[in-house]
Amino acid sequence: MWRLIGHERVVAQLEQAFKAGRLSHAYLIVGPRHVGKMTLARLMAQALNCGAEDPPCLECDSCRKIGALTHADVQVVGLREGGDEAEAKLIGIEQVREIQRAASLSPFEGKRRVFIIDGAELLSVEAANCFLKTLEEPPERVTFILLSTGERQLLPTIVSRCQKLELAPLPAERLAATLVELGGISAERAGLLARLAHGCPGWALLALQDEGLLERRREAISGIMDIIRADSLRRFEYAGQLASRFAQSRKAVYDALSLWLELWRDLLCIKLGGEGLVTNTDCRGELASLADGLEIAEIRGFVESIRLTVQRLEQNANPRLALEVMMLDMPRLKSEVA
Repeated sequence: MWRLIGHERVVAQLEQAFKAGRLSHAYLIVGPRHVGKMTLARLMAQALNCGAEDPPCLECDSCRKIGALTHADVQVVGLREGGDEAEAKLIGIEQVREIQRAASLSPFEGKRRVFIIDGAELLSVEAANCFLKTLEEPPERVTFILLSTGERQLLPTIVSRCQKLELAPLPAERLAATLVELGGISAERAGLLARLAHGCPGWALLALQDEGLLERRREAISGIMDIIRADSLRRFEYAGQLASRFAQSRKAVYDALSLWLELWRDLLCIKLGGEGLVTNTDCRGELASLADGLEIAEIRGFVESIRLTVQRLEQNANPRLALEVMMLDMPRLKSEVA
């Protein structure tokens, strides 16, 4: 039983392959954050090790252990917390060597060893090249599952040696209906969560479980609006703060820039008369007030600037310089200029 919200086409594809015994030694699951990549990877690991006729049964000892990530033959590899700055940013070669050592051993309690690499795009150059050698000569009874928000940052040779599974966000209406069914919440609240989640079930389910998530998001939005209204000095201070955070957690800065992009997209929708397309409907009034002080061309230009900033950071540009340029590109509100 593949308990996955949406993604029926991918699930059907995997079910057919499992029944026919057409298993790949490596899979690449691609999709935005919280779309269900880790959930699918665990289900695949369960299906590979489940003894039921129609795996995964989710009830046997193997399935339960894998679901809790306590199975001896299933390992999740990702960024290590702590350590030096390089370790905080990338998956290192030592982690890949640990995978290689473990992959050379026979399964301990299951049918296959499964290695899930969470954030495969964060493999260092050395680690990626080292891992490529393993993909070129894969051990028997071993399956690698790579999770990535995009294949652009992965070595093309790694991508070519994996079977790619793409997970797309769900339509907002469908996700909202699912949230009403699972969470027992109002249709209005479910609609807001589905919009904020951009069709990614994981984020919406987190918001259901953590009541403070929306409040923290609202505080972050309020902070961004303050910077939009602020003078150049305050904007540069903010750029410096983000740059300092980047050295500790790239994810936190990318999340912040994603929120910036989302809000400026909302401003553009409001300015063009497409209020029905606004994501942050709970901030509609404040967004409309900001939009009144901006021209369409200014909003479009800054949306592009945010995108370019993300691209530059991904290409290892100087974080402070990239973020300061973004602040310089941000238009001033008419009321502030006056």
